[in-house]
Amino acid sequence: MRRTKLLELKAVHKAYAGVEVLHGVDLTGDRGEVIGVVGANGAGKSTLIKILAGAETMTAGELLIDGTQTRPGSPHDAHQHGIRTVYQELTLAPELTVTENLLLGRFPRKRGLIDWRAAHEQTKTLLDDIGFTSINPRQKAGRLSVAKQQMVEIAKALVAKPRVLVLDEPSAVLAGSDLDALFALIRRLQQQDTLVIYISHRLVEVLELATQIVVMKDGAVIATTIPAQTDEDELIRLMAGRRLEQIYPDRRAATDQPALVTKNLARDNEFRDVDLTIHKGEILGLFGLVGSGRTELAHCLFGATRPDHGWIELGGTPHTFKTPQDAIAAGLALVTEDRKGSGIVPDLTVRENVALTTLYATTRGGLVDQKAQRTAVQAMVDRLDIRPAHCATMPVVRLSGGNQQKAVLAKWLLKKPRVLILDEPTRGVDMATRVAIYRMVDELARSGVAVLLISSDLTEVLGATDRVLVMREGRIAGELRSEGATEDQVLAYSIGRAA
Repeated sequence: MRRTKLLELKAVHKAYAGVEVLHGVDLTGDRGEVIGVVGANGAGKSTLIKILAGAETMTAGELLIDGTQTRPGSPHDAHQHGIRTVYQELTLAPELTVTENLLLGRFPRKRGLIDWRAAHEQTKTLLDDIGFTSINPRQKAGRLSVAKQQMVEIAKALVAKPRVLVLDEPSAVLAGSDLDALFALIRRLQQQDTLVIYISHRLVEVLELATQIVVMKDGAVIATTIPAQTDEDELIRLMAGRRLEQIYPDRRAATDQPALVTKNLARDNEFRDVDLTIHKGEILGLFGLVGSGRTELAHCLFGATRPDHGWIELGGTPHTFKTPQDAIAAGLALVTEDRKGSGIVPDLTVRENVALTTLYATTRGGLVDQKAQRTAVQAMVDRLDIRPAHCATMPVVRLSGGNQQKAVLAKWLLKKPRVLILDEPTRGVDMATRVAIYRMVDELARSGVAVLLISSDLTEVLGATDRVLVMREGRIAGELRSEGATEDQVLAYSIGRAA
C-alpha cells in the first residue's frame, strides 16, 4: 500500500481579478525531503508560497496534508497544519528584542508574570541548537544586520517545530559561516523528518541541498528533476527559455579621473581608516563577510550617517553630507540591500516610486507635470524591461522581487547620478534578471558613472567589476584586480588569512 505523502498540491490555480497567475501547479513532498523551487522572477513562486502560507487562497485545486484535504484561509490555519513560512522580506518587529520576536505569545511565566530570565535563556538555547550562536537574545531586532535579522526570522519559524518549512531566498543575505550554519540546519531538519521547501535563485545551493528540483515558468511547473540529472546550464535554459552564454559583460579600462575619494574615513564601532578611490567609468567591488562594515560604509558615503573622522571628496571637491539629500544633490545614489524597508514605498504605484527622485524637476507651480512624468517613467520601464510592460499604474508591491529591484534602479537612473552605490543589487533576483542588471551597470560605467558594487556573492564581485576591495573588521584588508583574481584570494583577505 502506497504511503501517504506529507504534502500534495494538485492542479492549483490562482487568479487575480480574472487574470490567472498559477495554471494547475502540481507539487508533492514527503518527510525529510528538500524541494528546491526555481524560476525566473514572475514565474509564480511567490504566489505559490502565499497559498502554502495561508496568505492567499487558491482559485481551484487541492492542498493535502497527510492525505487530508485542507484549504488554509489564513496564516493561523497554515500554522495549525504545521506549515511555517520564512519570507524573503523581513517581518520582525524592529523595536522588540530577539527574545520578544521569537517567543511572542508563548513567554514562560512565573507567578503570573513573564519570566524574562527564563525567556532569554530559552531563546539562547534555541539559537545555539540551530547554529545561530552569534545573536544576542537581548538585542533589539532593528539593530541587527539584515543577515542576522534573516537568521532570527528562521529561528522564529522553528519555535513551533513545523512539519513543513518554506524558505524564500533564505541565503540571499548570508555568507561565510552564517551560510554554513543554514545548510547544516537544513540537513538536521531533514533528519528530523521536516519537509523543507527551498526557493532560491542561487542554483549551486539548490543543486547541493535539494532532493528534488521543481522548475516554474509563467505560472506552471515545467519540469521536475533531481540534482544528479541536471546542472546549472540546464536549469537556466528551462527558466529563461534560452541559454545565457555570457553572464558578465566584457569590461574595458576605466578612466584615471577620480570620481569619489575617501581619506581616513571612520565611524566609531563600525569602520575605520578607510581610504578608497573610485574612478569615472569604473565598477569597484566591495566584499566582506557579515559585520565587516561594508553596508555601514555605504550609508556613511550616502549621508545617512556622519563620519567621526576623515573626509569625502567628490569630483575633486571636499563634501560634508549631513543628510542623504545632500549626497543626492551632489550626484550620489544608493540602492540599499533592504529593498522592502528602504528601497520602495509599498503603497505607491510603480510610476510614483520611480519618479520620487525627480519629483521636484517635474513640478511646475506646485503641480506635477503628469505627462512628463509618465513619459520619463515609461521610458525607464521599457529600458529595464520591467514587467508587466504596462505596470506603471500598478502598486509596486504587486511586482515580483526582481522587477521591484528594477524599479528601484530606474528611480536612481532618472536622477542621472555621478556615483552609484549598489548594495547587494541582485539579492533575490533570478539569473536572467541578474544578467540584465549587469548589462545596465556596465552601460552606466561606459557612460562615465562611477559604480561601487557591494556583494556577498564571490562570483559576482569578481565577474562584474574592475577592482575589488575586501573589508574585514571595519578596515580595508586587501585590494585585487578582478581579472586574474580568484575567489579563494578574496575570501582569504576577508577572514585574515591572506599571505
